[in-house]
Amino acid sequence: MSLISIEKMEFYAYHGCFDEERKIGTWFNVDLSMEVDTAKAEETDNLDDTVNYQAVYAVVKREMMKSSNLLENVARRILNAVRESFPTVSSAKVKVKKLNPPLGGKMESVSVECQV
Repeated sequence: MSLISIEKMEFYAYHGCFDEERKIGTWFNVDLSMEVDTAKAEETDNLDDTVNYQAVYAVVKREMMKSSNLLENVARRILNAVRESFPTVSSAKVKVKKLNPPLGGKMESVSVECQV
């Protein structure tokens, strides 16, 4: 079993509880780690024997472009979509981070981490 990670994917998206956030949007970072049996790919050097990172990125991007009120919802949708699209993923963990959230003070980010 191997751990495949795609880290610090950047998206401009429209998630948040405030109307303003859903209209003007902001930047998000997403980290995704997946447990995958890569034994065959390690021997064959064939992309078809593992998870295609580009295809995974496309799934994450698709889910990030769907507006949500909560980061919790975004994270769960990403996990569900990855597991549905890539059955060789035995478990996964995602962290969705909103940069410069409008919470009334200065802070770098808020984030939610979910796993399946």
